[in-house]
Amino acid sequence: MTKTPTNWTSQDDAMVENMIRRGASRRDLLKMMMSSGIAAAAGGSLLMRASSAVAATPVSGGTMRAAAWSSSTADTLDPAKASLSTDYVRCCAFYNRLTFLDDAGQVHMELADSISSDDAQTWEVKLKSNVTFHDGKALTSDDVVYSLKRHLDPAVGSKVNSIAKQMTEISKIDDLTTKIVLDAPNADLPTILALHHFMIIADGTTDFTTANGTGAFTCEEFQPGVRSIGAKNPNYFKEQGPYLDSFEFFAISDNNARVNALLSGDIHYAAAVNPRSARLLDGNDSVNTLVSTSGNYTNLNMRLDMDPGDRAGFVEGMKYLINREAIQKSAFRGLAEIANDQPVSPSNRYHNPNIKPREYDPERAKALFEKAGLLGTEIPIVASDAATASVDMATIVQQAGNQIGMDFKVDRVPSDGYWSNYWLKSPVHFGNINPRPTPDILFSLLYASDAPWNESQYKSDKFDRMLIEARGALDEEKRTAMYWEMQEMVANEAGTAIPVFISNMDAFTSKLGGLKPNPLGGMMGYSFAEYVWLND
Repeated sequence: MTKTPTNWTSQDDAMVENMIRRGASRRDLLKMMMSSGIAAAAGGSLLMRASSAVAATPVSGGTMRAAAWSSSTADTLDPAKASLSTDYVRCCAFYNRLTFLDDAGQVHMELADSISSDDAQTWEVKLKSNVTFHDGKALTSDDVVYSLKRHLDPAVGSKVNSIAKQMTEISKIDDLTTKIVLDAPNADLPTILALHHFMIIADGTTDFTTANGTGAFTCEEFQPGVRSIGAKNPNYFKEQGPYLDSFEFFAISDNNARVNALLSGDIHYAAAVNPRSARLLDGNDSVNTLVSTSGNYTNLNMRLDMDPGDRAGFVEGMKYLINREAIQKSAFRGLAEIANDQPVSPSNRYHNPNIKPREYDPERAKALFEKAGLLGTEIPIVASDAATASVDMATIVQQAGNQIGMDFKVDRVPSDGYWSNYWLKSPVHFGNINPRPTPDILFSLLYASDAPWNESQYKSDKFDRMLIEARGALDEEKRTAMYWEMQEMVANEAGTAIPVFISNMDAFTSKLGGLKPNPLGGMMGYSFAEYVWLND
């Protein structure tokens, strides 16, 4: 191990770090050190240490350009209606939540100063003082009441209406205190309020052509399906950040184009890069990657209320025809974990490890398809680059079907408009679900009979009853047992096949600092703009 020279001081460290920030080359720095009597090996070690220190020290200023993989003319600045990663990124930049989750999945206060309850049913939310919206209006409990009650209004069309419905009373106690009463105890409320949809907007807001939030950036431009531009909020209430002067966010749906834009320097951040690009990126010193496995998945949805999903045996046959190992290795180049057709990932403490993934068994699948009367029938599978790797996954299923006499037609459709025109609507299609921190949220959004994103139209009175009971269970052992059983029900009864949990890989310039994984998904749980900085 190379030791630090005894004649080297912290002032020397600071001098080298400043020289790096001013653009000094490695060669010039080593020459300077050697002229001061520092050996080459020691100089290299000191330089590496200084470079790491520079990268880890926040730097203010600069404009970041970042590209996601999907956007459309349905993009929105209304947090209640957000449904795409691009929506979440904008919401995280322009608004704040009452709480947020850190990189370890722990709940922290954001706009709230405290959230407390004696029985997990009646809650008191105290706000931080001296927080203002971008238009200068002070944040009060009126804004909290208005923001939360919007999710209960059918006319709003909130994506989390099924979750918010448990809030039977939302009322103002004083200017900085709000009371929330639930229909039953739910100890997860502070975690639920960290969801992107529960951003706080100003009381009375109905115009979402722009954003008036409390967030780290003000909205300078918003063109749905084109781009968004945010400028640093000079009156931001947090002591640190944001570090960027501004950021531009848009989508480049084609993976190769997104990667090439990063390598050419046109953008600083490329979200959700296809694993096929890993080797190209690994060989480039100017680019880094951030890999996180937090529960994101692309799933094959078979609507149980449409042909062929309504035929006995079809869904089960598809689950046996899916070659999970091939999808893991070919579609995701190993950057994925095998899943078992239910949405609670191994990183979640309520994950049921006893549900074994179905083995690839084409002969068993063939028998089930024969039972359904579908062998040889052309069945379209709708796929799109909008749902990560769904085209590759559909091709793997198609090839497996060819071997047993099934005629699957891969219907590849454009990314633009996919979520509005095909997702939730086509008989057999792909979805892409972002991580959620609790089973209650996943099940409420995706599998309850009245779930807004019930992708396969799964209906079960027993499941619905268990969902409510588990939500209010304060006995942790009982709650875990119910969540385990519900995972089994989804895996065996729902028309959703979840082959793998995706290890999301974002790529970014080595000049970008501050990035960390987050349990709410890639791009630091979509809040990266607030926390990153650009080194010179």
